[in-house]
Amino acid sequence: EVRLVESGGGLVQPGGSLRLSCAASGFAFGNFDMSWVRRAPGERSEWVSGITASGGDTYYADSVKGRFTISRDNANDILYLQMNSLKPEDTAVYRCSLGGRAQAAMANSNYWGQGTQVTVSS
Repeated sequence: EVRLVESGGGLVQPGGSLRLSCAASGFAFGNFDMSWVRRAPGERSEWVSGITASGGDTYYADSVKGRFTISRDNANDILYLQMNSLKPEDTAVYRCSLGGRAQAAMANSNYWGQGTQVTVSS
């Protein structure tokens, strides 16, 4: 059974940083492209960033490019999202997903976990 458990969210001031983690189990993590998606209050889910199975290629939404960094540890089946220079508009529930691009990540929503809340506010 695919299981994705996100952690690392919290309340942070604008300009601050957080590092999110996603612990994966139940599938061969190292064989799959992965993504982070987020959903802000009252909004639809938005793809944030993706990474290939090897970690060799990464992709970002324009809204986070230059501020967020996606990475992975295939030895321990963990996906990360380093978020710097956070803005109030980054406030959302963040989830990890199978699939490295937006369409694939959204298509795998049935595997999403509970997510982790990120709130950016002064």
